[in-house]
Amino acid sequence: MQRTILTYNSLVELESAAAAEITRTIETAIRERQVCHCALSGGRSPQGVYRMLGSDPLKQRIDWKKVHIYFGDERCVPPSDPESNFGMAHSSLLSHVPVPKENIHRIHGEMQPGEAAALYARELATYLPNLTFDLTLLGIGDDGHTASLFPGTDIIDETTQPVGAVFVPKLKAWRVSLTLPVINRSRSILFIVSGKSKAAVMQRLRKTPASSKEIPASLVRADAGGLLQFMCEAETLDAAS
Repeated sequence: MQRTILTYNSLVELESAAAAEITRTIETAIRERQVCHCALSGGRSPQGVYRMLGSDPLKQRIDWKKVHIYFGDERCVPPSDPESNFGMAHSSLLSHVPVPKENIHRIHGEMQPGEAAALYARELATYLPNLTFDLTLLGIGDDGHTASLFPGTDIIDETTQPVGAVFVPKLKAWRVSLTLPVINRSRSILFIVSGKSKAAVMQRLRKTPASSKEIPASLVRADAGGLLQFMCEAETLDAAS
């Protein structure tokens, strides 16, 4: 499995390139299958990208009525909480584009974790054909986690369920996350990585040809034969060189 790592000189260049790539991927899915099923990531890294997607000219290029929005993971908080991935995506993107409300499939972080995971699994079974996303956006944490697949957590080994509830000891908090089998079925997977704090883990990732549970992001594969890309700000790689 090959990883394509693309490096950009500035955060603005990275965000512009990522937004353009996401737009092309959505356009291709709609052209080929009349719909695009896209899983968004949370955290700070994609916010600038989401703002670009929600602004002209990219906003006008996408037929938002044919886009279904999902989430790779969610913190177990209400959507109004500042830590909510849905809340961040709504304020930076979803409230600025004409995507139908019924096409937005959020994880209900305000529910009990197990109940939220079970509800979201049913949501995917209802709306996501063959449990295959056209595009999955991901980030990577300083410890190598992606979505809410943290080192040392049991959810990494989940093989039968598309969604799981996971308690993260280092955060003393519950989260709900897509599992590796459904992530790896995606037709296109795009990591958006920025900041000096990610330099060390990206260096480790580049030196890890085989999948390593110590770096859960290395377990992400393009099983459907699609594209697996890491888009990184230059300092993300250079700082640890």
